[in-house]
Amino acid sequence: MDEKRLKQQLDFILEIDKEKNIFRQTHLTGYTRRENDAEHAWHMAIMIYLLREYADEDFDVMRAMMMALIHDIVEIDAGDTYAYDEVNLATQKEREDAASERIFGILPTEQKNELRELFREFEEGNTPEARFARAMDNLQPLLLNDSNGGVDWRVHGVTRTQVTSRQKRTLGASKVLWDFTHRLIDKNVEAGNIKPE
Repeated sequence: MDEKRLKQQLDFILEIDKEKNIFRQTHLTGYTRRENDAEHAWHMAIMIYLLREYADEDFDVMRAMMMALIHDIVEIDAGDTYAYDEVNLATQKEREDAASERIFGILPTEQKNELRELFREFEEGNTPEARFARAMDNLQPLLLNDSNGGVDWRVHGVTRTQVTSRQKRTLGASKVLWDFTHRLIDKNVEAGNIKPE
């Protein structure tokens, strides 16, 4: 057994436990508290598995689930960037790239490279796996916001254009889920939860 390798892996496992302390703007169902990044990632991975039949193209489900599980690990260092925060979105890539180097760098080299490649693939969104995982990254908070009567949208004064623009990633992954998303947005605009413009 390679003691150094095992230590690197265990160090990484403990390091990513910190993801449970990174809280997002979205609240859990029932509006009890904000969800953390680890909960968001777990929820996305389950959604990928359950909703895979609605994908417009075949994809490697396990690879997409792994993308979901690791995509926000970088927020341990970079922090959560709210989807509609234009100021912090401008520096998000730079902060997250530095974080991916440090955090994935804890692992043995080939695992570091494997997870960094998955992270990069997710961010670029050019493969069927990344497209579907990114669609779930958008659909998951949409479902939570809707389940809570749109409180988070109202608090932040979010507009239809902002939500629709964010959800465009779904169009490249699933026509069925894109259509569902539009109906959900329309419902929340009509209810006054999302500003018409």
